Amino acid sequence: MRKITILLLLAFFVVLSSSAQFKMSEGSKKVATTMAVIENMYVDKVDDNKLAEDAIKSLLEKLDPHSTYISAEEVKEMNEPLEGNFDGIGISFNMLTDTLYVIETIPGGPSEKVGLRAGDKIIYVNDTLIAGVKRSTKFVTSRLKGPKGTTVNVKVLRRGVPDLLNFKITRAKIPVYSIDASYMIDNNTGYIRITRFGATTSKEFSDAVKKLKDMGMANLLLDLESNGGGYMAPAIDLSDDFLEQGKLIVYTEGSRQPRRDEVATGKGSFEQGKLVIMINEGSASASEILSGAVQDWDRGVIVGRRSFGKGLVQRPIPLPDESMIRLTVARYYTPTGRSIQKPYTSGDLMSYNKDVIERYNRGEMMHADSIHFPDSLKYQTLVNKRTVYGGGGIMPDYFVPADTSRYTPYLGSIGNRGVLYKVAYEEVDNHRDEIKRKYPTKEDFYESYNVSDAIMKRLIAAGEEEKIEFNQEQYDKSEEVFKYQIKGLIGRDVYDMETLIKVFNDHSDTFKKAYEIIKDDRLYNKLLGK
Repeated sequence: MRKITILLLLAFFVVLSSSAQFKMSEGSKKVATTMAVIENMYVDKVDDNKLAEDAIKSLLEKLDPHSTYISAEEVKEMNEPLEGNFDGIGISFNMLTDTLYVIETIPGGPSEKVGLRAGDKIIYVNDTLIAGVKRSTKFVTSRLKGPKGTTVNVKVLRRGVPDLLNFKITRAKIPVYSIDASYMIDNNTGYIRITRFGATTSKEFSDAVKKLKDMGMANLLLDLESNGGGYMAPAIDLSDDFLEQGKLIVYTEGSRQPRRDEVATGKGSFEQGKLVIMINEGSASASEILSGAVQDWDRGVIVGRRSFGKGLVQRPIPLPDESMIRLTVARYYTPTGRSIQKPYTSGDLMSYNKDVIERYNRGEMMHADSIHFPDSLKYQTLVNKRTVYGGGGIMPDYFVPADTSRYTPYLGSIGNRGVLYKVAYEEVDNHRDEIKRKYPTKEDFYESYNVSDAIMKRLIAAGEEEKIEFNQEQYDKSEEVFKYQIKGLIGRDVYDMETLIKVFNDHSDTFKKAYEIIKDDRLYNKLLGK
């Protein structure tokens, strides 16, 4: 009898079989028996592994939106951004018009060491043509990545050089960072943006806080907008940085999992000073643990829009073929006892995933009074006794509506077709050295660079090449958005991601309001109920 399929289906039982409390139900035995009968008696040949995967997926879909089956390949792809490194050649790139453009080479990485530059176009990877043949980003990435110490040969087209350049690159460990911007907004206000909670987030945050404190930071604006979470441990570590010793950060509990409390140790690197955290509908999981702890202890002000509402705890359970089950075993609760998880109906994954769209349709993105909570979901903060709400996600202390005033169908078409990226890349490709001569530092660029009328004419022409009909009225309404997005993209490509973030923040209503609050003692204290 072939056993692999049964093992795949029941691997999580095997993992837990050492527990004296574990028992296999009659229903589980029935499923395993059915699989074995199909394998050995079914009239036609079947793909045992595929059948097992489908069965597992079907079982998990009946539970909750976050209990999932992940294939071996997906496990590796999922872990890389969180583990803090991966094996590769050390570049950031984008595929544009079927060509791989190198945005930047990682400092000290293998590509920089052999002479690859930002602006280079990779045409061949190991004699496989990747330019002009509609290769997917996943296809290209799979050929550039590989085990540390192995080599990859690339042929590159460089501006001003008539022939292709050959590079032999030895792959190495490439760092993946969680923080893509940390800078001083003014003499005493710092800003840190965290994009994910990974293995290196705690150290990155500690280093960023130290750097900014050395520059005079007394107050901190922490940006968690669209941070979908990641590992729980760094969210607890960062909460610990803000909270005094002995204060509850978060607790987890499930019907088969006893309550587990996570408590601040008093190691905090930023227990004093004003704190404002920015969140939105894309902030989830670990972001909500941190925001909820800060809000419940009245430690800082939360600004933006209601967060996603992902408060289910998954335990990874490896299967024999290196695939994985992520099974929900408990729920997250903030210190006041609020469940972070938004409501869901078992088996209705489509409605769950469309929740953010429904929020928009209900007007929640534009008007705080469109959000209604029953009295049963009211809680009081632990110090100042302010009213906060449970029922899914973290409701900010100050609501900032989504800005739709400059959105037009023309803007949407230009953005969706990649025209902005194309125009920015071409400007950098043609004028990189000129830009760097005129603006020697990223600060010079941020303060003084303006998008020219000539660039905007190229934007319109590039849109028409993509069969996007020009609309003067809509263009005028969205012109400011076009300009700052192009400036940000050029700044990223010539300097770094922080330059893009700074440009975009200047046009973010949430950032502007968060900064206003942190600078206004009276408003800050009023929002905290002091």
